[in-house]
Amino acid sequence: MHTDTERCVRAVQSKDARFDGVFFTAVRTTRIYCRPSCPARPPKPENMEFHPTAASCQRAGFRACKRCRPDTSPGAPQWNARADAVARAVRLIQDGVVDREGVPGLAGRLGYSTRQIERQLLAELGAGPLALARAQRAQTARVLIETTPLPMAELAFAAGFASIRTFNDTVREVFALTPGELRARAHGPRAAAPAAPGTITVRLPFRAPLNPSNLFGHLAATAVPGVEEWRDGAYRRTLGLPYGHGIVALTPRPDHVLCRLSLTDPRDLTHAISRCRRLLDLDADPVAVDEQLRTDPLLAPLVDAAPGRRVPRTVDAAEFAVRAVLGQQVSTAAARTHAARLVTAHGVPVEDPEGGLTHLFPTPGALAGLDPERLALPRSRRATLLTLVTALADGSLALGPESDWAEARARLLALPGFGPWTTEVIAMRALGDPDAFLPGDLGVRRAAQGLGLPSTPAALVARAALWRPWRAYAVQYLWATDSHPINHLPA
Repeated sequence: MHTDTERCVRAVQSKDARFDGVFFTAVRTTRIYCRPSCPARPPKPENMEFHPTAASCQRAGFRACKRCRPDTSPGAPQWNARADAVARAVRLIQDGVVDREGVPGLAGRLGYSTRQIERQLLAELGAGPLALARAQRAQTARVLIETTPLPMAELAFAAGFASIRTFNDTVREVFALTPGELRARAHGPRAAAPAAPGTITVRLPFRAPLNPSNLFGHLAATAVPGVEEWRDGAYRRTLGLPYGHGIVALTPRPDHVLCRLSLTDPRDLTHAISRCRRLLDLDADPVAVDEQLRTDPLLAPLVDAAPGRRVPRTVDAAEFAVRAVLGQQVSTAAARTHAARLVTAHGVPVEDPEGGLTHLFPTPGALAGLDPERLALPRSRRATLLTLVTALADGSLALGPESDWAEARARLLALPGFGPWTTEVIAMRALGDPDAFLPGDLGVRRAAQGLGLPSTPAALVARAALWRPWRAYAVQYLWATDSHPINHLPA
């Protein structure tokens, strides 16, 4: 996109918010970079240059605009829609892998050498993994500066910086303000009310439109007691994080999702925000998705009636895989009951003074040694569950941002008890493949029959070729034709 100068100029001159995060506008005369929808007067076209990432702008010597705050724009949707090495690397960097494991750790997870990863990222994004991670650390630092009373020294290390000097230099270079000046601006007369002690409150931006009904309705209707709940208009859940654990409350708002985090270690902020964005599919491009689905005249009325549906995903791919097995051929209520029993028996207890959350969902390692006779499941499903958690625990099956979608599907299908439905629902909700499809799902088949679409799996797959590469979103529209609680926000 950033190489199409004419199209970028038109987007900037029309202040088109759909392109926020897709590319960034750098102004040569002021040495400032902005998002396309910046409210300031657009610069002359000859003074503009375009970059694919904020890190690329910073690497070229530009600083963030103080009006439009381009560092807080939604993430580029292409990295969620692609499965190549660059997209997988970007997802891992967003997950904080470079801060925790360095560039060698990033390359090792992807199966490439450090040089190959650096070359590919530089060629496509205009910045290497260190520059991308640095830009993300700067944004994390800004969130902590503006929303917490942490001393600057503690805050610098919590944001992932190796030294206070590097933290100070980065903040000044990126935002043209010192850390103290940033905090003073945030606590001025127009600042929002401060968060409660021990919490961090951030606004998660998204591209409009966003329909919260199926998104939050699905998460609330399938919530595992003790791990998830719907309370006071917010979806709340526990999070197992690299440095500790946390509790998050996510509340839908007209132009953002309010994210309230309580973390045992502030170094987990980047990772927690990344997981929440992935859970709610906030980096999707709903305009592109809905335009494609409207090409089918039988699907178009559903899209027009409630545009902007997202795919409800997960904060932990391994957790969702376990829950998918527990949900095979049973009702939503039964799946919640089975999961709650595992949580009570094997989950790590946590304290939640603000609600009813009690445990973290058990890790594959904690479940690998469980006694199958204690599971109230059919014998075949016990074997499937134990095989899955063993493969996840010993590393022979990897599910996460770094996963190659085709390879993960093949490994899942090779496990006993895994058929197309279980594999595709994991690909859709745990791996994030936007083209995952469930032609054999009972809800999808019922909806297809009611709309006049083919209802047999083979015929429906043939018809769904019109919906590619967004078939996972088509599933959401088909599911929404039912009156099931997953399609409605709780009262």
